[in-house]
Amino acid sequence: MLKQLLGIAVLVLTACNVPATGPVQHESRSVDLDKSEEVRAQLKMPVGDLTILGGSAKLMDANFAYNVPAWKPDVRYSSAGTMGDLFVEQHGSSTSLGNATNNWDVRFNNDVPLDLRIEFGAGDAHLTLGNLNLRGIDLQMGAGDLHLDLRGNPKHDYSVRVRGGAGDATVYLPKDIGISAKAKGGLGDVSVTDLHKSGDHYENDAYDGAAVRIRLDIQGGVGSIRLIAK
Repeated sequence: MLKQLLGIAVLVLTACNVPATGPVQHESRSVDLDKSEEVRAQLKMPVGDLTILGGSAKLMDANFAYNVPAWKPDVRYSSAGTMGDLFVEQHGSSTSLGNATNNWDVRFNNDVPLDLRIEFGAGDAHLTLGNLNLRGIDLQMGAGDLHLDLRGNPKHDYSVRVRGGAGDATVYLPKDIGISAKAKGGLGDVSVTDLHKSGDHYENDAYDGAAVRIRLDIQGGVGSIRLIAK
């Protein structure tokens, strides 16, 4: 009986925090290029589906679709000297029902050096970042699947840090760039393709003589991790 009462209480409290939905609203935002020589971009999305690509003629172009008014994205940009700071953030509750919609489609400029930080809660993330001029990636995920594609021809070394919660993570890596990857799963398995074990990490055949290297550190909670270098 006690367990049943506790279960009912949890459901009631959760229901009280579920935001009301309405018609889907569509919004487009963009940030123009300026004289910044590097940009730190931070994206905070507690719930929804996130897509990030390259190919923008501006610093950033983004399309948002949401049906919870409080989820209206907040976009802010400032620059000081040679450094720019971009923030894209969702406010409001991170709890949602099945009829809630929150989709972000974000495109960055391919040429501007970019240090990317993403805090992502519940949902699916499809990140195709190999054509960006990356300086680093720091990604924290809650519950959902991650598809991270880093295949491209970077001109500089960079590091990638991924911390996952509940969900599967698939990372595609370029085969002709030096790859050093640490991968650790919680309750899920780790599988690699075209990488070999070297001490406590994995490397590809191109690593020793590579002029450019990517260093990946990925840890998962519940779910599998797949690293594919091809």
